[in-house]
Amino acid sequence: MGSRRVVIIGGGITGTLAAVRLRRAGWEVVLLEARYIGAGSSSRSAAGIRQQFSTLETVLGMRYSVEVYRHFPDEVGGMVVPIVENGYLFLLGDEAAQQAAARRVQMQRAAGLAEVELLDADDTARRFPFVGRDRVVGATFCPSDGFLRPEVVFGEAAASARARGVRVVTAAPVVAARHHNGQLVAVFAAGQWFEADLFVDCSNAWTPRLAEVLGATALPVDPIKRYLWFLGRGGAASAEQLSRMPMVISPTGAYCRPENSDTYLMGQAHPAPPEPDFTDDDQDRVDAEFDPRTGVEGRPYEVWAALAEVLPALESASGFHATTAGFYGVTPDHNPFLDVDPGVGGLIRAVGFSGHGAMFGPFSARVIEALAEAGRSLPSVEVLGRQADLSAFRIGRSFHHAEALVI
Repeated sequence: MGSRRVVIIGGGITGTLAAVRLRRAGWEVVLLEARYIGAGSSSRSAAGIRQQFSTLETVLGMRYSVEVYRHFPDEVGGMVVPIVENGYLFLLGDEAAQQAAARRVQMQRAAGLAEVELLDADDTARRFPFVGRDRVVGATFCPSDGFLRPEVVFGEAAASARARGVRVVTAAPVVAARHHNGQLVAVFAAGQWFEADLFVDCSNAWTPRLAEVLGATALPVDPIKRYLWFLGRGGAASAEQLSRMPMVISPTGAYCRPENSDTYLMGQAHPAPPEPDFTDDDQDRVDAEFDPRTGVEGRPYEVWAALAEVLPALESASGFHATTAGFYGVTPDHNPFLDVDPGVGGLIRAVGFSGHGAMFGPFSARVIEALAEAGRSLPSVEVLGRQADLSAFRIGRSFHHAEALVI
């Protein structure tokens, strides 16, 4: 067998899991991270993991991710299972939303997600008494959805990669590249050239600027700022009740879940311009509109109010404790790119996760391995005994069939 050297660029969840996967497959792996492991979006994520998507291939892929996270110590390493299966509860505000949800549930079950349920208003009130009875017409619920501990995922994956012989280089932004006959053959980082037969771009929101360095295809991935707020529990819910609460998504798209037994994590997507020139420090920049300390007219209080409409216990929450921020790498259809770059040889792109990178991690690593072994684009990849069509993640696809469940 010939040389099998690969350089992975980006040390978040995608990059570290791919490093473990490729090393196990016999590749000689170098992982380059511009700052430190988990420095980007992976450490600033709401870290939800759900199988309730409107794209069939994503449902199948996320079923696979759940299985990997359930068996993380055996599949990757460490002693901790990083998934908390509290479920995802999508609340439905009107009959049109309920009809659309019914169609999605039918598709999700066809993809093997047998445990997903469509609930009417009475079922929702009985199963989830913390939901305002007169505020929703129903819900969808999947008990095997939940959220992740991202620091466990990228921390243990990086440790496992090192233990398996992966060379992990931090403080190593890629600043130059060399090509030969249209093939990417080396990148320059941390004062040295790294030669390889294959390169994997796991830089997500940083991919537009990395593509310029690599001479890669320009992909429509926009860095979009997103915020998370942490709200004290207050007295209406007990610590036990909060700790067992699922991720709840209101009809407006505002969402919350337990961060711990005394704190809600909450957020909501909002219209925002791309920030292609953002700096690493901008990840932690909290603009005044999104800072609870600037007054009750700001966006955090709007999200709190929207959630309290359907979750009355939040009316007596004790106030904001903290705010975090980071960047999504957003695509036009909110599906990632998982494909071989068509413009430069020897390069795989795994970017544009639109806020879903943590949950995609194991599936992304599986696709990266399949593409690496094939050395070309693939129509599908086998997971859970089925073929997952990769057309929804291909570079150059049309964007007519966007993911409908975006939060």
